[in-house]
Amino acid sequence: MKSMKAILLRLCVGPVLLLVITLTYTNAQSSTDKENVTETIMRLFSGMKAGDSAMVHSAFAKDVTLATVYHNKSGKPVLEKESAIREFLITVGTPHAEVWYEEIWGLQIQIDDNFAQAWCDYAFYLDKRFSHCGVDAFHLFKDNNGWKIFHLADTRRKEPCDIPDTIKSKHK
Repeated sequence: MKSMKAILLRLCVGPVLLLVITLTYTNAQSSTDKENVTETIMRLFSGMKAGDSAMVHSAFAKDVTLATVYHNKSGKPVLEKESAIREFLITVGTPHAEVWYEEIWGLQIQIDDNFAQAWCDYAFYLDKRFSHCGVDAFHLFKDNNGWKIFHLADTRRKEPCDIPDTIKSKHK
């Protein structure tokens, strides 16, 4: 009878233990991946702030698409697309008088295997001067070199902008 109980206990405990180990590993992996996705996104903004096009470039995959959605002066919605980041990197790396601050909040990240998408609100400042706000939407791919942005789309507007006070106070 003891051996039957031992066998049943092993049969029940084994799968439960395996499930707990799997869930723990998956959550740890997911947490690490989310941290690495966040680091990639923040490296882009740190590079913009520093005017360092090499740092910005390191956040992107080899092939990149960029898109911006905004309203033109007539109020008509516009979608601008670019299939390369060359011009963006040149603009970032060309010396400019103002420091570029892209402040983000509300970052949400979803990951499935080697694909991630991230969405956040942002406010863009030239030194202390507010320029525009909107949302950034990123698609990232993880290869042997880590997470890289392969698609970045954003919206741009002057208002309405619900910028957190903690961000506004940094640029007064």
